[in-house]
Amino acid sequence: MPYVSTQPAWDLSFDVVVIGSGYAGLTAAYEASAWADSVVVLEKMAYTGGNSRIAGGGYCCWDSKLKLREKLGLGQDSWELHAADTLAAGGGFGDEELVKVMCREAPAGLDLLVDAGITFRNSLPRIGGHSAYRSYQMADNGAEVMSKLEAFACQRGNVTIVRKAAVDGIIRCKESGRVLGVSVELAEQGTKVIGANQRVVIATGGYAADVELRSAYKPGLTAAYNCTNHKGATGEVIRFAKEIGADTSHMEFVQLYPCANPKTGGIDQGAFLCFSGTGYGLVYVNREGKRFVNELDTRERVSNAQISNGEGPSYSILNQRIFDALGIGAQDVERMVRSGRALTADSLAVLAREAGFDPQVFTATIEAHNQAIAQGCDPAFGKPMTQAMIPLEEGPFFAIAQWPSVHYCMGGLRIDPQTHVLDIWGDPIPGLHAAGEVCGGLHGIDRLGGNGIAECVVFGRRAGRAPEQLESL
Repeated sequence: MPYVSTQPAWDLSFDVVVIGSGYAGLTAAYEASAWADSVVVLEKMAYTGGNSRIAGGGYCCWDSKLKLREKLGLGQDSWELHAADTLAAGGGFGDEELVKVMCREAPAGLDLLVDAGITFRNSLPRIGGHSAYRSYQMADNGAEVMSKLEAFACQRGNVTIVRKAAVDGIIRCKESGRVLGVSVELAEQGTKVIGANQRVVIATGGYAADVELRSAYKPGLTAAYNCTNHKGATGEVIRFAKEIGADTSHMEFVQLYPCANPKTGGIDQGAFLCFSGTGYGLVYVNREGKRFVNELDTRERVSNAQISNGEGPSYSILNQRIFDALGIGAQDVERMVRSGRALTADSLAVLAREAGFDPQVFTATIEAHNQAIAQGCDPAFGKPMTQAMIPLEEGPFFAIAQWPSVHYCMGGLRIDPQTHVLDIWGDPIPGLHAAGEVCGGLHGIDRLGGNGIAECVVFGRRAGRAPEQLESL
């Protein structure tokens, strides 16, 4: 019953109903708990967090209370530069106002995570598409982060989290046009209707795990591609919102993650390091042991270059000094080597034989990259070289296999900077807000790494603000 003429007899009612329990949903619930008497977070899975639970934990922002850029002497940055990088990666399709909001408010969002007890490494990489060192790296794993953020959201005592609660419809009044609540299938109680006295916040993430939906908009992304997402990232709430008049944008923009584990398609620690180490001098090579791309380019361009090079996998090449710069301890390195996720050798020639490269070709490739670091110029691929980059001269050396996997949906529901969901005429739907990956328009054709969590936290906080606060933003 998407449209009703009279308000249903609610089985339950809350001031704010949040759908989804990742970064966006939990930060929305936290902010709403400051002014609303009651808040409920509906999570369809048996666990909270969704994709946030398995995210790598990189958060890009130009400043924070941690002041790592200043402490580590990594140059200058600003929200304007962050915004310019984001818009450039988006190919001109990104909504400039949404981008400005994210970049201006990202530092405050990271500070909120610190206040929630989430810890960060003493490292600040520069990653693909960014022109500054601004990627804060969480030291806690995804499960630990979600546990801390859930406790933080619930600390005022008026937030209820319900798991195994799959929303199967959004209820809107025909006469007033206001969203009144949702229909939800509860694991042990059947279908219930839940009223929202103030608003419904959609924070359900993307649709990358639904092959039929993603390939409907981007036909090439068939089941032949692995996916980094959790199995619940299926996008059905976007369809429910469309049924009551919501508009979408950029649904055809779906991102590949170039450094996923080739065997599983997932993002493990090795996959995250392959991406975050590029600003410290990590090198990408193909199966022949040759560089094939500017490692600091956007995910779309790196992934396209990998696929264009033919059969995978490709490899990330680094040494112990780069692991040290990333704040990765010996136990983690040993675990990757012991499991076979990383190959290691004391010399480049031996590493080449272990990985199946031509030793002469591979050694010449790495020596040329070392020279490019020394000269401050990369004539082969135009990568911007910096003083923070570490030449691969001292062993032990490591090779980590990688291959593109479907990762992130840039498209979704249209929102304005106040997080109102917009209808097909561009007008806000009363009582309906959205935040996080479920929204489209911000990133354009390609999302920069570290902007996903920042987007979720910044707009999740906005979606949970009191009405008078939100409209004044």
